Amino acid sequence: MAYETTRAFHELLDLLKGIDAKFLEALDAEADVLDGYRWIPTLLQVALDAHVWAEPANPLFVEIVGPTKKWGGDNSDAFYAFAPLDPARRYRVRGRRGDAAYLSLTVYGGPRDGSTSSRIVGTLNDRTLEIAPDGSFEILLGPDEQPGNWLRLDPDAECAITRDYLVDPVRGRRATWSIEALDPVPPARLDDAELARRFRAATTFLRDQLSFQPLPFPPPNTIQDPYPVPKVTRGWAAGDAAYAMGSFALGDDEALVIRGRSPACAFWNLCLWNPFLHTYDYRSERVTLNGGQVRYEDDGSWTIVVSPRDPGVPNWISTAGRRRGLVWLRWFLPAETPAPLETKRVPLADLGT
Repeated sequence: MAYETTRAFHELLDLLKGIDAKFLEALDAEADVLDGYRWIPTLLQVALDAHVWAEPANPLFVEIVGPTKKWGGDNSDAFYAFAPLDPARRYRVRGRRGDAAYLSLTVYGGPRDGSTSSRIVGTLNDRTLEIAPDGSFEILLGPDEQPGNWLRLDPDAECAITRDYLVDPVRGRRATWSIEALDPVPPARLDDAELARRFRAATTFLRDQLSFQPLPFPPPNTIQDPYPVPKVTRGWAAGDAAYAMGSFALGDDEALVIRGRSPACAFWNLCLWNPFLHTYDYRSERVTLNGGQVRYEDDGSWTIVVSPRDPGVPNWISTAGRRRGLVWLRWFLPAETPAPLETKRVPLADLGT
């Protein structure tokens, strides 16, 4: 027999064969190229979890970022999980907050073919959720309004993503999440057409990610002005955060000094990324800092130093052996759009204690 799944599977394989050609041509740093080869299987893993194995009739939350699953703007302080949805069904999400400084559940809408999600259907965060004294909560998802914590599933709703940010992600208690379908369903039975559709959705997901990565570096040793919490998002971006991006380009004896002031907010952090929008290895060295870890000045401002080695000052972040990389800041639920940041490249010798 000739299976449509066979054709769809080979379309995926053909795409995978040519992925590295794009970043081999665009990148000249060995470390970034090697990251690219780890980025490919990560994207494939997420694509398979979100589109091939996903069962909207009986969903599970699956973690989509972590220390060995880096993509899409990960960071050391956050845990994200994904669950597929059928907009015609009803679901109950149960959770417990733990030590989260910021926590949310967001429903995304889109074409359901693996393409980038086109909008946020709805979101609830720990400021809008009704949470019991013991930290537990329930959220109902469905097309018909319900009392209490509820998110409407519009006809284009395709998935839900949880976010759990901790000031101390190593020792802090993570939030817990579970989801159950409230409508009875028969056991899953895949046919050839459905599995082929799922593999093609995974291929589309990969192709969309490849369309804008690796990311070009902004002007070196600068941070673009922060932009406000967006009214419209694309992809699986958060709807509660303001962002700013920049880059560093440093020699062995240089540092980038970043000075700023963060508005009142639920959580903020600064991360270093490679051109594939994933952090360096935060298991072995400090390549990110969050607002609960930073040492502040008396006036509430802060100074963060990015450099190849520790100059003996507070708030140091390692470049992890990279001469060039991206700098990314995020502020969740800021009281106002953050003010522009100051940057200066200086000799490391000028910073020693």
